[in-house]
Amino acid sequence: MFSETIELRGHIIDSLILPKVLDEILSRGANFKMLEVKIGERRADQSFARIEVSAPTSDALSDLILRLRQHGAEVEEKGDAQLAVAPADGIFPADFFVTTNQQTFVRNNGEEYEVRPAMMDSGIAFDRATKRARTVRFADLRKGMEIVVGHQGVRIVPVQRVTERTDVFQFLNAMLSAERPKGAVIREIAREFEVARKTKQTVLVVAGASVIHTGAAEYLEQLINWGYIKLLFAGNAMAVYDIESTLFGTALGVNLEHAALTDSGHENHMRAINVVRSAGGIAGLVKRGTLTRGIMHACVTRGVEFVLTGSIRDDGPLPEVITDSVEAQRIMREKIEGVTLALLLGTMLHSFAVANLLPASVKTVVVDINPSAVAKLTDQQTFQALGLVTDIEPFLRELVHCLEQLRTEPK
Repeated sequence: MFSETIELRGHIIDSLILPKVLDEILSRGANFKMLEVKIGERRADQSFARIEVSAPTSDALSDLILRLRQHGAEVEEKGDAQLAVAPADGIFPADFFVTTNQQTFVRNNGEEYEVRPAMMDSGIAFDRATKRARTVRFADLRKGMEIVVGHQGVRIVPVQRVTERTDVFQFLNAMLSAERPKGAVIREIAREFEVARKTKQTVLVVAGASVIHTGAAEYLEQLINWGYIKLLFAGNAMAVYDIESTLFGTALGVNLEHAALTDSGHENHMRAINVVRSAGGIAGLVKRGTLTRGIMHACVTRGVEFVLTGSIRDDGPLPEVITDSVEAQRIMREKIEGVTLALLLGTMLHSFAVANLLPASVKTVVVDINPSAVAKLTDQQTFQALGLVTDIEPFLRELVHCLEQLRTEPK
């Protein structure tokens, strides 16, 4: 048998880190021996465990240790991270370390450096001159970059439960089904929004076309006008439908007030795109006075940054839409820095793309009528994501109502 000693520190009991580590060991046919365990006596106290892990082969042990590191395990005998040169643009060296979205550190010459930004499915480039460790994607990888390989000298710090207070993102199961009442949860989410606004934190909304189709646009518009939203990610469709509904009262030919098809209403979709393009863009349409309300109008007038990305299904697209997916991803990565709370609304594929860019420290609310989409998105962040299976309109309507109450509470 081959063995290695690992250490766990932090709130490893109440964050369920220790049970996850032991389950990982046993499920892979390995064994463990608890060498030392110290459990914190009070809620705020941290715990410590030293565990000898053994596996039948060296490769099996190495693979197991790599997986245990994802839960914050540290090898007792610490060494520097191993570096290898990227052989060509867009190609990592063999056995490169694949990142998670957890806080990560690499060791070089006995010193630890935090990898920034925290982002999953990337490699780690280390610059010896600047002593900077950063995540790098295939598109940004250049020949000659030094890349971390293997798992030696890499330390991952998983998100742990908040101990000083009860957190809505942690005291509930990650996903609330359609049958469960959501009023109390939405009130707690509203409090998170209010705290973010007062402390000038950045709240991101990822919005799908369903925001318009369900009649929820007025509530998202209200959140923007009240100053809760600082950043909006959406596709061409959401922006076009928002503008079409404002100018013509329809969304892809459907009258939003009567929920019925309108004669020649499908033409409104194309006419809306044409009006925007003739104005040089959304901001130009607002400046002309043609666009006087709606989500995109609120973004322009309130100075909220938005990133619109395209797909092969798009009509137009609008002038602001980024059609190069690699460039769109790069811009989104830049904009995400500093985001503390993300609201993913009714857009499964766009939400998956953004969730892969978000650090685990970002509190995430997923709202979708599709239980499968909610489950997959919340699984990525056990203690920082909350999923609600519901339609977008009732959720946003209740959120706005709760925020109205908070705003009128006596100081």
